Amino acid sequence: MARHHGPVLVDTNVIIESWRVGAWKALTGGYAVETVATCFVETQTGFQHRRPEQQIDSKVLSATFKSVHPVEDLDFAKALTRDPEIGFLDAGEQALWAHAVSRTDAWVLCGPDKASLRIGIRLGLRDRLVSLERLLRDVGFRPKVDLKMAYTQKWLEQAVAELAQREGK
Repeated sequence: MARHHGPVLVDTNVIIESWRVGAWKALTGGYAVETVATCFVETQTGFQHRRPEQQIDSKVLSATFKSVHPVEDLDFAKALTRDPEIGFLDAGEQALWAHAVSRTDAWVLCGPDKASLRIGIRLGLRDRLVSLERLLRDVGFRPKVDLKMAYTQKWLEQAVAELAQREGK
């Protein structure tokens, strides 16, 4: 797969992991990174459970996103008609998928949650699922700290293959 040049939709976990390994600047410098308001808010909760270096500065986040999209009830309703199981995802992932399926451009989605990946497979969007490792590699960035396993290309390929087999796709 060639380097992606369109929008990159990220979930809360990807934002947190990018911040943890010092890759946020490389990610947002190399791509038009977008998210939804719910994911943005989720990055600002749980400060009491994070070490100081893992705390995410909301001003930096706001300044570096290409866009943070609101998601309305109508967006959720339309997404649920595409796949009712979207309703079983965590709030941020629900909102991200509700936004994603309403788009007509060439986006990719980066998020390691298996339930979220399963939605992408069920919707026939397997080719739009991308790992954080792949995105960073394609912009020439190698974090000094190893990514957690769920953000690697190998993990994504294995998870998607397993989930696709279970779904019969």
